[in-house]
Amino acid sequence: MPTTSSIEWTDATWNPTTGCSRVSRGCDNCYAMMMARRFDGMGNGYDGTTRRHKGNTDWTGKIYEHDDRLDQPLSWSKPRLVFVDSMSDLFHPGVDFEFIDKVFASMALAGDHIFQILTKRPERMAEYMGRERLSERWAESATERFSRSLDSTEPLENVWLGTSVEDEEATDRIDDLRSITAAVRFLSLEPLLGPLPDLSLKGIDWVIVGGESGNQARPMKEEWVRDIRDQCQESDVPFFFKQWGGRHSKEGGRELDKEEWNQMPRGVGTVPA
Repeated sequence: MPTTSSIEWTDATWNPTTGCSRVSRGCDNCYAMMMARRFDGMGNGYDGTTRRHKGNTDWTGKIYEHDDRLDQPLSWSKPRLVFVDSMSDLFHPGVDFEFIDKVFASMALAGDHIFQILTKRPERMAEYMGRERLSERWAESATERFSRSLDSTEPLENVWLGTSVEDEEATDRIDDLRSITAAVRFLSLEPLLGPLPDLSLKGIDWVIVGGESGNQARPMKEEWVRDIRDQCQESDVPFFFKQWGGRHSKEGGRELDKEEWNQMPRGVGTVPA
């Protein structure tokens, strides 16, 4: 069975890699980093991925590639939205492109599911997606690992590609994402740490907004969220409001202007409760 997720915009998580490293200030209170610290040393793929630095938890940059998890989606019978690498970043420079080939082969074979890949490194995602013979590489991986033929095309219709943007300094990531051909391109503006008054949403199919949670959560202003919602409406881009955040992720609720915003990309219904 997949790991059921409490993340509002997905159904389940799948972690073919674990471990990461900081990219920007959006990583400062990363929930995955805190979870990895909790389970470090227990032999479940987080050993040595975190450390204590200046009294705080930090990633070490150590990455695990879990070959034994690659076949998991193929055993799930019920179609799901699956968040890929909630405890890592598939496009971290420590992940070999050959392993990413294996991940894409698994996703192509598990065509009943929709896979949501989110990265803070869209430039590396663009480098990978721009490689020659991608579909042939996926087919070769499927044959080698699963002894199954794969007739796939690019892009995979069941794979969504997204990037995280926490403030204006990170908006260059949107251009990198936009350069990639994908069935769905999406933005996760979480944790939203500042206003984004001039978002360029051309070529973007979905926007998620969320506030930070945890003991050191930084506040998110209502006008920031409302402005992004309005920009999405003007550009006819589905808008999903995940949470206000706070010490506990659920304490602020999910309503904006007395309404929950659960819009999904075209042709996809609201995430099941």
